[in-house]
Amino acid sequence: MSALQYLSDGFLLALQWHNLLYAFIGVLIGTAVGVLPGIGPMSGVALLLPVTSSLTSGSSPEEAAASAIILLAGVYYGAMYGGSTTSILLNTPGESSSVVTTLDGYQMAKQGRAGSALSIAAIGSFFAGLVALIALVFLAQPLAEVALSFGPAEYFSLMVLGLCAVSGLGGKSMTKALIMTIFGLLLATIGIDSVSGVSRFTFDIPDLYQGLEFLTIAVGLFALGEVFKTIMEDNGGAQDIIRVGRVLPTRQDLKDSAAPIARGSVLGFFIGVLPGAGATLASFFSYIMEKKLSKHPERFGKGAIEGVAGPESANNGASGGAMVPLLTLGIPGSGTTAILMGALLMYNVQPGPLLFSDHPQVAWGLIASMFIGNVMLLLLNMPLVKVFAKIIDTPSQYLLPMIIAISVFGVYAVQVSTFDLILLLICGIAGYYLAKNDFPLAPLVLGLVLGPMIENNMRRALTTSNGDFMVFINKPISATFLVIAVLWLVIPMLLKMRGKKVIINEEG
Repeated sequence: MSALQYLSDGFLLALQWHNLLYAFIGVLIGTAVGVLPGIGPMSGVALLLPVTSSLTSGSSPEEAAASAIILLAGVYYGAMYGGSTTSILLNTPGESSSVVTTLDGYQMAKQGRAGSALSIAAIGSFFAGLVALIALVFLAQPLAEVALSFGPAEYFSLMVLGLCAVSGLGGKSMTKALIMTIFGLLLATIGIDSVSGVSRFTFDIPDLYQGLEFLTIAVGLFALGEVFKTIMEDNGGAQDIIRVGRVLPTRQDLKDSAAPIARGSVLGFFIGVLPGAGATLASFFSYIMEKKLSKHPERFGKGAIEGVAGPESANNGASGGAMVPLLTLGIPGSGTTAILMGALLMYNVQPGPLLFSDHPQVAWGLIASMFIGNVMLLLLNMPLVKVFAKIIDTPSQYLLPMIIAISVFGVYAVQVSTFDLILLLICGIAGYYLAKNDFPLAPLVLGLVLGPMIENNMRRALTTSNGDFMVFINKPISATFLVIAVLWLVIPMLLKMRGKKVIINEEG
């Protein structure tokens, strides 16, 4: 049987009324989970895991497993949609991969283009979901074999490249961007070392033993930082209310977004295939690529619609790509796919090379339901664009308490710790002063996300090579990534020095 024949059988299962209901419930809960900062897709899927056993009782074991995974997968990619909403409207990232969306999405909202930003985010997410699923149907097996060829040395070098590339988000000063990147890496080392068991930079404070919660830092820097900016720089409180303006994208918006959506979808999928790389790295890479390719890079960070279209497409493409190693190799590429794998094992379905032959109903039913779920998400989100966009109409005396409440609830819900609330406040103050002095916040966030992955992969690579650092150079893919990373830093510096010499010669 061909892939298309298997897919049509999957649609027969996914279009059963109860599976349609599970897919709808999944994407609805996922959207809500994405909107609320701190919960995230991983927590959302984990919370629903016990519920699936009662939802699917009375079915055959194969159908029960398919129904459960359809519901949980709906939460996963629904959260990728929802995360952009508060990023655009309130500068509050719903989950980690939506951090990049705040850079231009929130600026668009302040300019009265919230509706366009939300619509493009929904359209980009839908298109990326379709691209990822079509690629999943036809390319899953060969791509899984390519992903297996990536060892710890290649992952280390890829993430170093990501950190060097993020210097492109540094605005006027690459030095400030690199300082923030290093600071993010330093924050990532706080906690108990997973290998040696030694506590690092904890100062005997028990709350620091498990490290700093990523979303506490991100929500503090972006959301509370914006709150403090509004409070400190507001002149008397009788300011004009920001108007929403048009709720759907203009023809020019669609034209400007088409190429970034296509590029972000493809890039996101291929990065998602690599276990551990994830949607956050995909969205950062997409933003960097769009800024490099743009004829007007100076518009980025000031409300460029490409800065919303590319990253939002990339993070949804990555969520589809992450299904490739999960389904074909039994290797979860992220925390959320690890929970999905646990759900499959709970129903005695072993993900891996034999999944498509031993449990075709589950595998193809899931893929078909993701097509249906993407359509549901578009139909669900597009009518709500107008409703969501009205949030930005709210006067600041009502909007600021709402942002603070969402931030506090989201952060407290993760670990139920007052320490996280204190850290949230500190990060909010730091975010205000850093942004005021032109220190970019995005590199710090990426350093914090990639820090543990870089450290773990570096250790694994050095363990396999008996401590020989040449392992990063001897492997061709790893060496290529490192060379690109060095060039990414060196070329702008050389061009800057050359420009200064030209100016000096002209003045002389």
